[in-house]
Amino acid sequence: MDRLQQAISKARNERDERAVEPAQPMRTSKARVETKEPRPRPRISNDVDSRWAEFDPLLLPSRTIMNNRLEAHGGGESAIPYDMLRTKILQQMRKNDWKRLAIVSPESGVGKSTISANLGLSFSRMREKRTIILDFDLRRVGLAKMLGQKMKQSMSGVLEGRVPFGEHGLCFDGNVAFGLNRERVKNPSELLQNPASAEALDEIEKLYEPDVMIFDTAPMMVSDDSQGLLQMVDCALLVVAAERTPMERIDVTERQLSELTNVMGIVLNRCRYTGGAHGYENEYY
Repeated sequence: MDRLQQAISKARNERDERAVEPAQPMRTSKARVETKEPRPRPRISNDVDSRWAEFDPLLLPSRTIMNNRLEAHGGGESAIPYDMLRTKILQQMRKNDWKRLAIVSPESGVGKSTISANLGLSFSRMREKRTIILDFDLRRVGLAKMLGQKMKQSMSGVLEGRVPFGEHGLCFDGNVAFGLNRERVKNPSELLQNPASAEALDEIEKLYEPDVMIFDTAPMMVSDDSQGLLQMVDCALLVVAAERTPMERIDVTERQLSELTNVMGIVLNRCRYTGGAHGYENEYY
């Protein structure tokens, strides 16, 4: 009997203690209320856009535009040949799922860097596309001079991993990034054939997601600098000078190119005759 009374007394005490405790909110009902209310989604920033915004701008002096024949700047009638070349390049690259294009020549002085610079200016007017143009003629600073730029570093620092491309590149009009050179590189052939250079290019492509990458390369018949690079690109465009580049050199260079990569075509530069099927009519515009 005593045990029964003790058990009843204990039960009463526990009931009284629960009665004075504050009521706890029901978690299930609260969860139901939260699910009914729409939550604003956090804004996700585009990392690629932010990386492109970190480039220093490339500013072209008006004197440089005029003296160095940057005819694709701003568009217009003088830009038509480069715009036509740009469109043909895009068509071929889209058709074959290519992204990396090397601009190659048998010898120096045929206008290869002029075409590379003007292609960059032409691509800048295609606002929906991102383009990267790299000067891989590491024995000269031709593209930097063409654009009137004085660089602190060369592309060799990027390929060796000493300089991030984001700190080195210059961006024109927000969607074309140039990688230029400051000085002659001591051992360009060995550098371009180093596997680390291929890894550096892959990293640039991964971080900046360009639609097109264009490489201004060393002349094929002057050195072996381009041999390593051409195995890292999808295709090549051969630039020759009308009435200057011998036919046998064109043939030899084309055969060498075809052994290393896909040959997109041949550009006949400095041609005095621009009418007819391979030119354009000024009266039309």
